[in-house]
Amino acid sequence: MRKIFLMALMAIFALTADAQNPTPNRNIPYDYQFYQKLNPSVYDPQSKFHSAIKGFYADDSALQMHFDSLMNAGTDSLNKRSWVHRKLFQEHLLEFKNEDYHIYADFLPDFQIGRDFAADRSTWLNTRGFQVGGNVGKQFSFYLNGFENQGKFVNYVNNSIVANQVVPGQGYGKLGADKQDWSYVTALLSYTPNKYLNFALGYDKNFIGDGYRSMLLSDVSSNYSFFRVRATVGSVQYQTIFAYMLDPGAPKLASDRRLGDRGKWMAAHYVDWNATKRFSVGFFQAVTWADAEPEGKRGFDFNYIHPFMFLRPVENTNTTSPDKMRLGINLKYELLEKTALYGQFMFDEFTAKEFFKGNGYWANKFAVQFGVRGSDLFKVQGLNYLAEFNTARPYTYAHFDRISNYANYNQSLAHPRGANFREFLGILNYSYKRFDLQGQALYSRYGLDPADMNYGGDIFKSYDTRAVQYGSHIGQGIGTDLYYVKGQVAYLLNPKYNLRLEVAGTYRRESNELGLNKTGLITIGLRSSFRNIYHDF
Repeated sequence: MRKIFLMALMAIFALTADAQNPTPNRNIPYDYQFYQKLNPSVYDPQSKFHSAIKGFYADDSALQMHFDSLMNAGTDSLNKRSWVHRKLFQEHLLEFKNEDYHIYADFLPDFQIGRDFAADRSTWLNTRGFQVGGNVGKQFSFYLNGFENQGKFVNYVNNSIVANQVVPGQGYGKLGADKQDWSYVTALLSYTPNKYLNFALGYDKNFIGDGYRSMLLSDVSSNYSFFRVRATVGSVQYQTIFAYMLDPGAPKLASDRRLGDRGKWMAAHYVDWNATKRFSVGFFQAVTWADAEPEGKRGFDFNYIHPFMFLRPVENTNTTSPDKMRLGINLKYELLEKTALYGQFMFDEFTAKEFFKGNGYWANKFAVQFGVRGSDLFKVQGLNYLAEFNTARPYTYAHFDRISNYANYNQSLAHPRGANFREFLGILNYSYKRFDLQGQALYSRYGLDPADMNYGGDIFKSYDTRAVQYGSHIGQGIGTDLYYVKGQVAYLLNPKYNLRLEVAGTYRRESNELGLNKTGLITIGLRSSFRNIYHDF
């Protein structure tokens, strides 16, 4: 029923639209390091680019020349190189194109070996992947990748996998106590009927914001199924997402496998307005609800189908609504030619009379982000930087029932830490010819839960089990300090599928009253693909 409905909706929009002057639709898979190379075009005060809505499109007029130059770096225009050399260093493995279509395919390896000297533990990753993508005409594009993986991780990542039964940002598989075996797939179909509209049907992730993290909607969790509409009119871009997600940690509705993992729905709307060439403001709203409860199946709620309607009044019409609504705002100001200030504010719940009393009422829950980013630091071309602060009060993103919290597949839809934390981070990127360098430093203060207690950091616990009514503050519970530093150097072999040789070093130190956990990791590998996998938690 869901598939029929989504296909019918796309057909209606397509038939009522004029198929001329199509807007861009070739999606660039979101990868933070690669996207930094587009900074001069994205944060150009003259372009009025909608930088907060990711992923970007390769055939966007503001990005196309820059993107093409990155993809063709080192290409032999005279075609004097051998076939083997071109396939290894310049071209897609398979490529077919003419005036009507362009289709490519690549093998994507990710082979790594490492050593954690602090824990005396060896690590490794054996990933074989592929990608197939392209466009048919100017209005239809597609992208598919898949990865088969086996690996052995450092202790803190492995402990997270065992506890949450998911490889961070990827998925489920044959997950053991020490070694892991899993698969990971992404798919996206994009259709642009006219210059104002784009439709996408995907099994992927979404990201809203200008920062490294997002407190509104990030790509931290595993992939999920969604139908997405983007509409662009003048200085305004509107995006609406209808998504179906899974929660394998929620109590099952049957003791056997007949009903599988519990499901949830999300409807998320975001409107981004470039008020001036330098200033933009965006408004976000998202509602999550359970697909079924022990009392019966609910399914998709058609009250939320209207893409251009505020969701809060709709949700309020259900006087006993079990759904969870969240509101947010995203701001960006391009202070200088290559420098932008940005920020986010996410409302979860808010009680004004309690807030102004300053008594730390537990239900005043919100998340905040402030940051600055830029390119060509110290007038060095290709040197990009970002400095960011993120925080979320205890119990933010949680709900009285975990199935309707702000999460997907045992992972947060916003910050990987969940809630009850403060975080400061900085990132430097530098690209010179085929060399890419990145350094990251992070400090976080957060509160962990003692046994059988809920101090608000774990968003999968019902807030009805809270340990605090008044006096709630960030870091409550077992106060913990985290220091994380990572540096990596890569040599780009083939820009078409980001094939690179990479050496990286990571230092992590987590300490609290219970003890000290340290990681000192060195890795070397042959890596490929465009994807964000977060291990900085």
